[in-house]
Amino acid sequence: MTDISPRAMADVVVDAAGDKKAEDILVLNVSELTTIADLFVICTGRGERQVQAIADAVREKAIEAGRKPIGVEGYSSGRWVLIDLGDVVVHAFVPEERQLYRLERLWGDAPVVLRIA
Repeated sequence: MTDISPRAMADVVVDAAGDKKAEDILVLNVSELTTIADLFVICTGRGERQVQAIADAVREKAIEAGRKPIGVEGYSSGRWVLIDLGDVVVHAFVPEERQLYRLERLWGDAPVVLRIA
């Protein structure tokens, strides 16, 4: 991993997701609630292919920033793709899955760092 801060990495992710027209982008600070990560970036794509495109862009931009993903889950289905970047975890959903799992509610005690509707 590089010495890029979690917030700077989240900004890279937000920019990459935004470039692929991700919707309802949310960054949550979960550092006080879990040891899994410092920040969660949650976003929505309109369909499976768009979610996969968002995931591809996030991986590409993260690598360019010096951060190789530790793991990627759910890419083949494209309904919920999780990208583990260490201190930043990215969740890209299709609308139905985001509504079903409601991570914002599950992590409701986490402060919102950034919201782009």
